[in-house]
Amino acid sequence: MSADPDRHIDHRPAAAGADPRRALGATGEELAARHLSRLGYTLVDRNHRTRWGEIDIIAHVPGTLVFVEVKTRRASGRAGSPFDAVDPRKRAQVRRMAAAWLARVRDRPRAEDLRFDVIGVTVDAAGRLLELEHREGVF
Repeated sequence: MSADPDRHIDHRPAAAGADPRRALGATGEELAARHLSRLGYTLVDRNHRTRWGEIDIIAHVPGTLVFVEVKTRRASGRAGSPFDAVDPRKRAQVRRMAAAWLARVRDRPRAEDLRFDVIGVTVDAAGRLLELEHREGVF
């Protein structure tokens, strides 16, 4: 899915010394957050740090709290599909991070269900959105 409003993100190279992978990830996370907002999700938290890593996005739809892993790739890169990176080890890590968030954050939306989604973002060499795929309930 491609959407014109997302083409207005600042695609200039990151500041000197900045990690280009981190900048690429931040671009993908921003595109994913806008996508979720357009679909009516409420963004609850972003980039929440735990001892096991960082949860990209935590969102809420009525009755469900959604933990979202965002994977971003450049179309010209050799890294494969964004979804290839969400292997069993990564899934276990995201579950641990979600459990830590749930134990720590008390002021959160009420939800009967938890869900783990993955959003794969592909951008061109200039950082413009080429494709965004949202897979719900991946694990």
